[in-house]
This record gives sequence, C-alpha cells and structure tokens, in this order.
Amino acid sequence: MLGALVEKEVTTPEYYPLSLNALLNACNQKSNRDPLMHLDEDAVRRALRALGDQYLARSAVSDGRVAKFEHRLGEAYNFDRKETAILCELLLRGPQTPGELRSRAERMHPFEDLSEVQTTLQRLMRREPPLAKLLPRQPGTKEARWAHLMCGDVSVSATEATNEGDAGRVSVSSNGQSTGAGSVMQTVSVERVTELESEVAELREEVRRLQEQFAQFRKQFE
Repeated sequence: MLGALVEKEVTTPEYYPLSLNALLNACNQKSNRDPLMHLDEDAVRRALRALGDQYLARSAVSDGRVAKFEHRLGEAYNFDRKETAILCELLLRGPQTPGELRSRAERMHPFEDLSEVQTTLQRLMRREPPLAKLLPRQPGTKEARWAHLMCGDVSVSATEATNEGDAGRVSVSSNGQSTGAGSVMQTVSVERVTELESEVAELREEVRRLQEQFAQFRKQFE
C-alpha cells in the first residue's frame, strides 16, 4: 500500500492524494505488481492505520466531501527521486535485479546507466537502519537480487547462492537471528560473496561506459 501511494504521487500527480477507493484500486491493479493483491476496504483501512502509527501515511487536506490519503516518506527519510523510485519498485514487485529495477523504475525516474542504480541501492543499504539488502544469487542466474527491508529483515538461504544442494541452509528471522546448519559465519560468508559480485558488476559497467567514451573520443581524430 505504501508503494502504491508513492507510485501514484509520481505517475498520476493530478489524482493524488488518493481517496480510499482510488487507493484500493491502486493496490489491486493488475499491472506493475508482484504478487497481485485482492484487498477489500477493511484491509485498506487497517493498513492505513498501521502506516499512520509508523508516521508513514496520513489523511490529507481534502475538499470536505471525500477523505484522501498521502504517504510521508519524504518526511520520514528525506529520499531523493532516485531512492524513491527504487524503493517504490521494490515495495511493489519484491526482490529484483539492478537491471530489472532500472527498466521498471523508468516511469518514475530515468537512470542513465546501471551503475547509477547500483549506487542508489548502496545508499539505501547504508542507511541506519538499512532499507535494502542484497540477496544471495540463485542457481542458474547471473545477477543477485535486491530486497527492501521496510518490513524487517528477509529470509535468505545459503543453498540459493550455490548449486551444492546440501551445503546447508541459513534462515534469517525478522529479529536478525540465524538458525540451521549454516549459523552466523555462513551468513556472513554468503553476504560477502554477494557484495563482491555486486561490486564486480559495477566495475564492469564502469569499464563498458569508459570504453564507449574512449571510442567516441577516438572517432574525433579519424
């Protein structure tokens, strides 16, 4: 619901703040959502109260006929447009790769290249408390995915990062405790590997961009 409020403020500002019915439709829409939701008005009202208790949403000044609602992310976190767009997509579609985030966030903020997305994700990760996390790379995939931490830490599995199958699982609960065969050291190892993979991806993107710039520079003398 928070992601829906942020999305509509950016993409359809003429209809923002949202009425209860408009917010219900925004949460239940079939595009740009994963997973799809099927909320009713009672669920929306309960979520609004919960967000209000966290100072993340509130009733907006209306024309007196229909109550309307708005988010308060700007006041709570002082995001720039890049951070707002990336976090919004993570809220609406769950864990995603930097490439997916760049493509899907285009409607809210254009990112020049992948390194700009990576830098934004790193800023979210370094906030206190952290608002984003790099997940272990899944078998058969080239890139690791990022997830938001607005609802607390997310569960990760050491076996998702390798093809060893029985290497052991690590479950990270909402209170940050690790359970299972891997323990804390295995969690740290997995997270370090994924951080290094992210850094390598950033360096590759930077090298590609420099190569393009050099090629354009050389053409001037041909």
